[in-house]
Amino acid sequence: MKGAVTRFRYMAIWAGVMSLLLWFAYMPAKYLVSDSNFYESFIWIPIVHGFTYPFYLLATLQLCFLKRKSLWSTALYMLAGTLPIASIWAERKVRREN
Repeated sequence: MKGAVTRFRYMAIWAGVMSLLLWFAYMPAKYLVSDSNFYESFIWIPIVHGFTYPFYLLATLQLCFLKRKSLWSTALYMLAGTLPIASIWAERKVRREN
């Protein structure tokens, strides 16, 4: 159980940081800056975020399966990775429960 909690915590923090970068670095650079060279320097953010988000989902499924969470709370934990602060909030909640 401890390994599942640790994996979830690391992936939740990672998903939160990547979502923050996506929302507050990549998106403004893409839509507000007309210089394409500046925009291209941020192109790695959605690629890394898209590659690592499934690992967050797998860590969430494993944690919720082992803790016998309901389907509703499992879905909420999984959706928490889409909002910048929500996954960090979910990580803090899991840490308080243990």
